[in-house]
Amino acid sequence: MYVFKRQVSIERGIATLLAIALVLWAVSPHMFTNRAEAANLTLVSDTLSDSAPASVSDHTIAFTTPNGMAIGETFTITFPGTFDTSSILIGDVDLDIGGDQTLAGAAGAGTWGVTGFGGSTLTFETPTDGGVASATAITVYIGRNGPNAVGTENQITNPSATSTASNLYQIDIAGTMQDSGTAMVAIIENVLVTANVEATLLFTISGTTTGATINSSPTTTFGPSTNTTLPFGTLTAGTSKVLGQDLTVETNAANGYVVTVEQDANILSSTLADIDGFIDGGYDDTPTGWVRPTGNIADEDTWGHWALTTNDDNLQGAGTNFTADQWVAASTTPRAIMAHNDPADGTTLGIGRATVGYQIEITSLQEAGDDYSTTLTYIATPTF
Repeated sequence: MYVFKRQVSIERGIATLLAIALVLWAVSPHMFTNRAEAANLTLVSDTLSDSAPASVSDHTIAFTTPNGMAIGETFTITFPGTFDTSSILIGDVDLDIGGDQTLAGAAGAGTWGVTGFGGSTLTFETPTDGGVASATAITVYIGRNGPNAVGTENQITNPSATSTASNLYQIDIAGTMQDSGTAMVAIIENVLVTANVEATLLFTISGTTTGATINSSPTTTFGPSTNTTLPFGTLTAGTSKVLGQDLTVETNAANGYVVTVEQDANILSSTLADIDGFIDGGYDDTPTGWVRPTGNIADEDTWGHWALTTNDDNLQGAGTNFTADQWVAASTTPRAIMAHNDPADGTTLGIGRATVGYQIEITSLQEAGDDYSTTLTYIATPTF
């Protein structure tokens, strides 16, 4: 009886020793090494510059590695075969780990090695003199988006057609480093946004009051004028008169507008006597200071003339610009008096508003008549 109990005790002891040995064997790799367990990468993303099918796109791939990387370890970026990465070269890639990193075809001191160009997997190897600390953020730029990009880098071509039910594609990040993860991108058709904006043009003419100054010229001496009349009244030899009209243009024309004015003929009376164009019937089209008619008895063109000016000092190439108190002849040829090369608001001087002045003067030789007249035509032309 005593022998049996002792045998059982021995067997229990052996069993206990075996159990302890098994436990030590199971936990020993973790008890006697500082090696951390593999983990998932965090904050993993791949941002595309263009997600349309068959479009070329930059890729900004970012992730954080919980365990870091030892010297000689690698991380890889693997694209699905439906992405065309064949044109990517080392000059198309930038690496940011706390700052811009130096890249080369093989790892070296202070230099990351990058290989796999021409294929779907790029491999990055740590420099030979340093690894990556734990919890480090890493960003890989591929294309024209990196800190060293000059705008001519090759880009990755998206799949020509969506080949997954959800249009999602997986970019795998792994390598010999402990951590790994996955970024997802969606390849989707671009959305065409359309809208219509009606073309608008509002052109108004209004009179000016007596005493108004137009382009630094003598003040208006008779009036007021209206939107349809310039009533100079009775003219006196040797005394000029000035009248004006205010013009406004409101338009959404993308390329702006031009306003011109033309007369249907000289200012004529019923006897066919006329008041000629500035200067002395020369119909000068180059803006110049006011010149009085010379009154040459042998040349009826010099007995009286009239001219126009504008305070829009930038005609945007539509005609010769005016400076202060300069005049040109009114004629049957359209003369630009107001212009702008963008949409106009109808209120701002030189953009949507201008004042046009008309000056007339005769000599004592101008033929008598109480019905001198002509018709002016303004034309506003927007360019959409």
